[in-house]
Amino acid sequence: MFHDLLRPLFHVAVVTPSVLVPVDVAAGLLTVAALLPAFGRHSGHPVRGLLWRLGAVAVGAAIGLVAVWWFGDVQDLYGVSFTPITRMWVALAFGGVGLLVVTVVQGGWLRRVLGVLAAVAVALATVLGVNVDFGAYRTIEQAVTTDPYPSGPLGHETGVGRASSPVVDPATWRAPADMPRRGKVLSVTIPSTASHFQARPAVVYLPPAALTERPPTLPVLISLAGQPGQPSDMFQAGRLGAVMDAFAEAHHGLAPIVVAPDQLGAPDRNPMCVDSSLGRSATYIMTDTTNWIRQHLRVGAAPSAWGIVGFSQGATCAMQFSTAHPDVFGTTFAISSELAPLNGSVQHSIQYGFGGSASRYAAAAPRAIMRAHGRYPGHLTVFAYGSDDRPYTVSTGLLRTAAEAAGMQTRLFVSEGSAHDWNTVRYALRVGMPGVIAHLGLR
Repeated sequence: MFHDLLRPLFHVAVVTPSVLVPVDVAAGLLTVAALLPAFGRHSGHPVRGLLWRLGAVAVGAAIGLVAVWWFGDVQDLYGVSFTPITRMWVALAFGGVGLLVVTVVQGGWLRRVLGVLAAVAVALATVLGVNVDFGAYRTIEQAVTTDPYPSGPLGHETGVGRASSPVVDPATWRAPADMPRRGKVLSVTIPSTASHFQARPAVVYLPPAALTERPPTLPVLISLAGQPGQPSDMFQAGRLGAVMDAFAEAHHGLAPIVVAPDQLGAPDRNPMCVDSSLGRSATYIMTDTTNWIRQHLRVGAAPSAWGIVGFSQGATCAMQFSTAHPDVFGTTFAISSELAPLNGSVQHSIQYGFGGSASRYAAAAPRAIMRAHGRYPGHLTVFAYGSDDRPYTVSTGLLRTAAEAAGMQTRLFVSEGSAHDWNTVRYALRVGMPGVIAHLGLR
């Protein structure tokens, strides 16, 4: 019952001015009220008390900035260079904590209440502001739901088990009159038969053509979100389903089938898409997932019909898998890829992902894989990054140079004014996906 009462709140768009402006205004007014001398205990030194409160805000903000610099830039715990906007919000949040501490010490009861309310309002404004900067969640429901899509049958795709025919020729395809206008997004379980990897439910997108009584053979795209994350992120935060529906609408219902498996196992885990003591993530994707696709979906057999897309850690995985398995993938879409798999520091990655072997770790980097393999005839790799994402600007440039040296076709898209966030992903998918799909055989 309580959940039902809150349900309308879960669907409120938290990225619109109608929500952001009132929260920001309330946070500002409550902060000013907590600062003013009129709301405290009667004291002979109101100016001194005000200076203490202002000083607490300044010190708290400074601590916040130092914390972001230390943990984000020096320690690089998150693998992301935070934008000035996110740094500002963190500073404001810590400033709110500083104000809360001083108001509790100074008293009286009204100022303490105002201090608590101001701290809560500033914290809420910070969460909403950082969310807008990262472009992650449009609603509260997206933020709290781990498996947002319903499970269900794959329709006439179920039990096809044949991946031997070529991809349908768009020139000869005739869409049935009763074909749905939009595709369907479903939650499915992909068994970890070979890997025994503890994977969460996967997400599958079936385009309109795949929902017909006699579905054509289509290309398939494996999608990998970043870390922390979950398989549905590329659909909810990245809006991949909308991109596919838009393509299908312009191409008589034809679009790739998308399968988004779980390469992590949990939001806070990063097995780096290799087989190690952290889990057999590579086997889960390259054996369990690919076998499941071939057994359950009507997809083309050739590498030209198979692609892989990823963001951040997922993009690094996409580069690892596509460069190591050109016999499976002919197309790659890497959005903000790292140069090499990374779980914390390089030393930590080597220790827990590669049994302490620095040489094995070095060999797992996409550039090393490309050098060892040689040429990749007919392979397309599309790269993208945000213009404000300095570390990934560098890594993308180095990866693209290596890909071209290995004979790959490459394309590059830069999202102006965004960084290592979902704003970049949405832009990249919108402008880069048509070329990816064309290379998969649907022109």
